[in-house]
This record gives sequence, C-alpha cells and structure tokens, in this order.
Amino acid sequence: MPEARYRPNVGIALFNRSGLVLIARRLRDDGPEIIMPGHDWQMPQGGVDAGEDLLAAARRELWEETSVTNASLLGQTSEWVAYDFPPYAGPMHRLSPFRGQRQRWVAFRFTGAEDEIEVSGIRGGAVPEFSTWSWERLERLPDLVVPFKRHVYEHVVREFAPFGSDL
Repeated sequence: MPEARYRPNVGIALFNRSGLVLIARRLRDDGPEIIMPGHDWQMPQGGVDAGEDLLAAARRELWEETSVTNASLLGQTSEWVAYDFPPYAGPMHRLSPFRGQRQRWVAFRFTGAEDEIEVSGIRGGAVPEFSTWSWERLERLPDLVVPFKRHVYEHVVREFAPFGSDL
C-alpha cells in the first residue's frame, strides 16, 4: 500500500475592522477531522482542487463556509504547513486516503456588514460544518482548536499578527 499523502488545503483568516478574526464552532466530526470538547472552534478551511489557484480556493471556501464575498486580500503565509490526522478507525471517508492536510493560509479583511456572515447554510452543495461564529483575538486561537492543529494555528498567529492589530 502506498504511503498516505497530505491533502492540499487552504485556511482562511478573516479579520474585521477591529483586528479580530472570525472563528466558527464545528458541528461534528468529519471522518478523521475530529473535534474535542472545549476545542471545537476553527477558522474556515478546505481542499484545493486539482489545478485550482490558491486564492480562488480561499475565496470559494470562504463563501461556502461563511457566505462572505466582501473581503479584501491582506496576504498569505510564506510556506506550507502540515498537520497529521489523529488515528481513525471509522468507515472509509473522503479524507481516508490522506495522512493529513498540507495548508497555506490566506488573510482577508472583511469589508461587508455582519449580517452577510452565515455559517450554517448550504452553499455550493457543501454540507454545513459550523453551528455559530464569533470574532476573537488572533493570539487566542491556538487554545480553541483541536490539539493536532495547534502548531498550525501558532504558525498562522506569528505570520498574521500584523493584521490582528486594531485599525
């Protein structure tokens, strides 16, 4: 059996005008992407399709998971960072062929009105992953996510710290 590989993925940090970032509460496990009590928050993220431009994937995922289209590009992380899925003994899943996810992160400034944000709807055929959302200080995020993603969030905090400052 060939060695499991990493799935290409993009994460999105959406900053408001006050320098806070959008986080959303996960509804349920998604195969090997599990949630743990007290660690059920994350920023939007999703797979990058074959041949898809990273920025296009980021805008697509942002819309699919939050309905946000009013956002201006701030920047992206300088390198790919990966995380491994925790052990998974469940049924075959779309993520089963992968060892984990390899991510680049894109930062946007939200330029719309908050009533544009809606995380529990179905867009683009995607099943909702989140139940609610909130604005949070960037440096708090590593404590809110599942431990197997914590080092990725610490990397994002370091790279995107300038965007988290009050305007």
